[in-house]
Amino acid sequence: MTRRLCWLALAAAGLLFATPSAAEPNFPDREKPDVDLYALMKGECSTLKIGGHDFACRAVGYFHSESGRANFTVALDDPTDGSHVIAFSGEYGRRTQDDLYVLSVDRMELNSKDRPKVDGLPVPAIELSNGVCRQKGYIARREVSTISCSATDHKGRQYQLQFVSDGSPITVRRVRMSAPTIRRDPYQ
Repeated sequence: MTRRLCWLALAAAGLLFATPSAAEPNFPDREKPDVDLYALMKGECSTLKIGGHDFACRAVGYFHSESGRANFTVALDDPTDGSHVIAFSGEYGRRTQDDLYVLSVDRMELNSKDRPKVDGLPVPAIELSNGVCRQKGYIARREVSTISCSATDHKGRQYQLQFVSDGSPITVRRVRMSAPTIRRDPYQ
């Protein structure tokens, strides 16, 4: 039951990350969610560091939007904050090999119990960042073995994730049909 609640919380958090409010200055004209696919993975975070602090994770998910933005979203196991969620976010990921997906991270999306709320839901803080996520496996086949992310925000704060799957099939949900945005490596 607790695991199911974690998954539901992560799914809700991912939808929040992909649904910025009209009041958010970076998204003035968008009022509807644009998530077209999400995947929830079981396993453990062998590394989860935020600004030099170690955390455990409750759940890891991948969210893709119609516009091409993708997030690797992590619900932290933070005893002081049940709403502590981060997302490594970037646009137009690419598949460099059949079993390797690479996402250039251009921002971190940070959520906690202290964030302002719109319609009762917290709005994540956005920190411009540079980094990369690498996912080994193939979501369409429901097989992901590892996810590795590393990013540094414009304030110099570092974020690291090493996720290892427990081997069980991932849960994939297509919210709506949209045009593909994941590109193949043109040099292969």
